Amino acid sequence: MLIRRWFGSLVNRAVALVVVVIVLSALLVTVAGALLSRAELERQALGQVDTIAALVAGELNDKLALRLETLNQVAQGLTMSAHSLDARARLLVRRQTALQYLFDGIYLINESGQVLAEYPESFQQTGLNVSDREYFRRVSSTLAPVISEPYISNYQDKPAVMVATPIFDHRQRFIGMIGGAIRLDGDNFMKEFINLRIGETGYLGVATRSGVTVAHGRSGRPMAPVRVANPVLRDAMEGFEGTLQTRNGDGEATIMSVRQMTQVPWFVAAVWPSREAYAPITRTADAFIWILLLVIVLIAPIALWRFRRLMAPLETLGNQIRERHLGMRSDPVDVSGGTEIRQVAEIFNTVMDERDEVLVSLAEREAFFRSLTQSAPIGIVQTDILGRIEFANPAFEAVIGHPSEDLTQTYLAGRVHEADRDAAIAGWKHAIRNQSVFRGRFRLAPREPDRLIWGDVMIAAIRTPEKALGTVTVVRDISHELEVEEALRDEQQRAETLLGVLQEGVLMVDTEGVIRYANDAACRFLGAEGECLLRNFFQLVTIRDRDRELTRQEFLTGEDLGSRYVTLLNPAGETFDIDLTLLHIRRGREDERLVFVLRDDRDRRRQEERLSWEATHDSLTQLLNRRAFNAALIRCMGEAGRQDVRSVLMLIDLDHFKPVNDEGGHLLGDDLLRRLADLFKESVRQSDTVARLGGDEFGVILPACGLARAEALAEKIRANVEDLRIEHDGRSFGVTACIGLTELAPDDSGPREAMGRADEGCYLAKSRGRNAVVVVPSPPAG
Repeated sequence: MLIRRWFGSLVNRAVALVVVVIVLSALLVTVAGALLSRAELERQALGQVDTIAALVAGELNDKLALRLETLNQVAQGLTMSAHSLDARARLLVRRQTALQYLFDGIYLINESGQVLAEYPESFQQTGLNVSDREYFRRVSSTLAPVISEPYISNYQDKPAVMVATPIFDHRQRFIGMIGGAIRLDGDNFMKEFINLRIGETGYLGVATRSGVTVAHGRSGRPMAPVRVANPVLRDAMEGFEGTLQTRNGDGEATIMSVRQMTQVPWFVAAVWPSREAYAPITRTADAFIWILLLVIVLIAPIALWRFRRLMAPLETLGNQIRERHLGMRSDPVDVSGGTEIRQVAEIFNTVMDERDEVLVSLAEREAFFRSLTQSAPIGIVQTDILGRIEFANPAFEAVIGHPSEDLTQTYLAGRVHEADRDAAIAGWKHAIRNQSVFRGRFRLAPREPDRLIWGDVMIAAIRTPEKALGTVTVVRDISHELEVEEALRDEQQRAETLLGVLQEGVLMVDTEGVIRYANDAACRFLGAEGECLLRNFFQLVTIRDRDRELTRQEFLTGEDLGSRYVTLLNPAGETFDIDLTLLHIRRGREDERLVFVLRDDRDRRRQEERLSWEATHDSLTQLLNRRAFNAALIRCMGEAGRQDVRSVLMLIDLDHFKPVNDEGGHLLGDDLLRRLADLFKESVRQSDTVARLGGDEFGVILPACGLARAEALAEKIRANVEDLRIEHDGRSFGVTACIGLTELAPDDSGPREAMGRADEGCYLAKSRGRNAVVVVPSPPAG
């Protein structure tokens, strides 16, 4: 009965209808949104985990590839004898600056597995034998670079991975290896990857296909066995890649993405708990339910109240009109109800609004001015015609240190320091009298007597057409700016002092080339000591890059130069090898400047030339070494197809040289090698290439010589070698030579084939009793 009576009211029916519509609409939207959102969120979560795993695997591959490539390049540069490697091990390791940044430890190991040198030396691994290590066995057996399985190192039993590459001597014999250790619990790139998080609780893991954990983002413990109970990890150890939903060791549902690595037999696993991945759906559903309940609680009373209001508009309208007429109501009357009721209310409101319009306009203007001054970041003060403060905003209160109630009706001039007060009063009077703006800088008098504040002050008069009403003063605290200006002046003085004592020349020119600043070193380079300023830099000197002269326009329009090796010629005729640096300042503006830094580079260039010569020549005989000889042989073979007469390769292997060293001493042997080198150089043409390939082995390249001429030349060289004797301690020492000849054929795939044929000729000469020339023909074309 009560329910029927309640629904008998139209107001109650309307409220019930509103609530039912809201509930049904909300349920429909919730169900549809949940279904669509979960499918989309699941797709995005799978894609996100897969992307993270792929990115991490790719980045780890790049990191390991960089270290393996760098280590391989270093090993190629260590080609030497085993004795030299043992003697220079510590020095060689110390020089590997690039490896020191890439690895936690660097080790140089000989062919028997003994550690010759290490970095850092605090690891104390020098002298240990690591021949039983997996990485040493792999490198020594395969003679190729390797990245080891994780192992427990000798240093404090720390888990590590070794990146190692073999080292060969000049005869391509294995003499040892160089390795870089990466600690799995160290502060390196592995730690950076493992510390990555997917969401709040997701993590990354790296493991080998053999089932050993390299790094684990959740437990943080390397070298632990992989949990093969997980089918995804078990498949990953067999090469699987992909993204699946599975469960972790705690039975929690997770999304796992596996990516295999290309540099090593490892894989990367990215794990994200499903509860966190799909948490937005749960949070959205919970929030939606609470919002729905809140909407129903709010809407039902509001709808009930609103519908009841619609049913009794006349009584409300009459009461509002009476209250407004008597001054008991300031708001306009409501315009709800039928058309007639709204017309009456609108007419009444129009009459009342016209009356209040002027007052509202004045109130708005005052509120606008107050709001501007209250939020302004600079001090604003309004005074009357006598200079008494009527209004001060918070920024001015902060500058002076007094609240507004202490400032009101006090004289503004009293807030100026005594020493500047007269000048401030004079400026204030000038602004009122001439109706102008006065600006000045004055010291202010804050609450703390020992505090000094400088203000940038601007005073403007407030006037009507009939009279002056007062002034508006704007005050900006510039104390910090003045301190900064003073500090900048000190820094500029200090910079000029430092530039004056530098060995590098530093000068600044404008876009026309006029020198605006130059230190003493720059003036010395220009050949105009003490007379550099205001002279034209580009007219004083000539700058050449190789054989090309650099112009002013190239410097203006080009990019900044970090380090460019050029030649500078000054008016005094002096030439300098310069390392040039160029910087553009305020580029594109009217006050653009170019800053040149000139460094004398002559010593470095001479050092580079010396190192370049030493890298391609044998220090004993001054002939080319094996590396330079191989490069020359490759160039000659590249031209073989364009020559009418074939080029010839000659290898010379000395006979009985060891007895000279053993019986006459190494000094005598070195003297004999130098004389033989001179003999070889004098016997051939200037266009021919002569090199010492190592020990008592020499090589000669005879471009476009022809086999007949080359054989005659070889016989001449063999006879001259046989005739060369050295007297020492009453004994005569000498050697003979086995010479192998072969033509360079266009079908040769590389220098190894030609060298093999010529070497075969040397062996045949030795087998025939030594001291002979043997020609090995090249294979027929095709």
